[in-house]
Amino acid sequence: MEFFVIQTIMGLLGSVGFAVLFGIYDRKLWVIALGGAAGWVVYLVCVNVGYSMFAGLFVASLFIAAVSEILARLLKTPVILLLVPMLIPEIPGGDLYYTMHHLVQGHYTEFGSYSNQVLGEAGAIALGIILASHITKFGRSIRVHVFRKTL
Repeated sequence: MEFFVIQTIMGLLGSVGFAVLFGIYDRKLWVIALGGAAGWVVYLVCVNVGYSMFAGLFVASLFIAAVSEILARLLKTPVILLLVPMLIPEIPGGDLYYTMHHLVQGHYTEFGSYSNQVLGEAGAIALGIILASHITKFGRSIRVHVFRKTL
């Protein structure tokens, strides 16, 4: 249990670090910190329930993207400003490192294996972001058309 708490704290700190790197210092910093930690908790829950790493990354990125869409409207800020730092803990850094390590060492079989895994993980993250964005836009367009017809 304490391992998960440490991972969540590190996810929070990673999100805060990148937010500060991007020049975010106001109340958005707290939102980003909590969003990054919550996204990592969603990932940990999915993986520990029995989902694959790819499904966990997809669900976590879908959650983070949906939260970013909602909070961006509440805070009147661009979605990308919240989304990118919140997603930092989800990036498969270890697998990326080993992919490059095997490429440089000339171990092309391991490089191919790791690169397929990294591409799958990146695809799961991207799919979650795209799906949340399209659901938000679809919901907004339905709301516009419904209110336009009733007015």
